[in-house]
Amino acid sequence: MKQRAPAVPNDGRGFVIDTGTRHGRWRCSDATRNRRPPNDSQDDGRRLETHRQETKGQVDRLDQVFALFELSPRGKKCEAIEGIIAEAKEHMEEIGDAEVLDAGMIGSAQAVERYEITRYGTLIAWAKQLGRADAIELLQANLKQEKHADALLTEIAEAAVNQRAAA
Repeated sequence: MKQRAPAVPNDGRGFVIDTGTRHGRWRCSDATRNRRPPNDSQDDGRRLETHRQETKGQVDRLDQVFALFELSPRGKKCEAIEGIIAEAKEHMEEIGDAEVLDAGMIGSAQAVERYEITRYGTLIAWAKQLGRADAIELLQANLKQEKHADALLTEIAEAAVNQRAAA
């Protein structure tokens, strides 16, 4: 029988492994690597690429959290992220209008960011319960970047993408 992490782990091992956060970070980066920025905006593209680059730093920080708990870094498949990506791929195949597709892809990207925000929030809460300020600092850095990425996507959508999709 598969062992599951307790709601508030008593040794930290479960909270790092059970979330699939590390796998999700890499999987989302892979899924968006070849996607053009909305409306081919160079500025938006640079800002989105910056977040993709931040992913490496996020995974490095997650690896440090593993090390703090004397565990080997490994990614657990995250079914939630896989589902969001699968849904986004379906939209890409079904939507013919490029402007509507841009708006839909931003929505899908935000679904990923918001899922990751909830996971980091959970990990931080568990690390607090364990009194692990060292892990909290690393996880909060990732959470801050995820919130920034979500705000960036909102800004891009509200600046013009949603209006073009509705036209």
